[in-house]
Amino acid sequence: DGQRVVSGSSDSTLKVWNLGTGEEERTLTGHGGSVSAVAISRDGQRVVSGSYDKTLKVWNLATGEEIASFTADAALHCCAIAPDGVTVVAGDSFGRVHFLRLAGFPSL
Repeated sequence: DGQRVVSGSSDSTLKVWNLGTGEEERTLTGHGGSVSAVAISRDGQRVVSGSYDKTLKVWNLATGEEIASFTADAALHCCAIAPDGVTVVAGDSFGRVHFLRLAGFPSL
């Protein structure tokens, strides 16, 4: 939405920052390891994060609520939301690529 940026951290959190003020809006907690990947939906309402704890999580940015989670066999190093808005792609430390379809969710 051009108003916020989301950062992932080695302290297992994501932080949502207001670009206009430079201030932190909220901290998202739930990962058990460093957050190594972040992707924001086109509408700016959701964020996907990947972590060394082998999880990929989908968050509601307005509430900070975790709305979905996927567990892989290895640490996740990258993620992206496909143009269709419902497919998430994530790469892990074993070199595998995971394609996840978020059925039942509005487009990301």
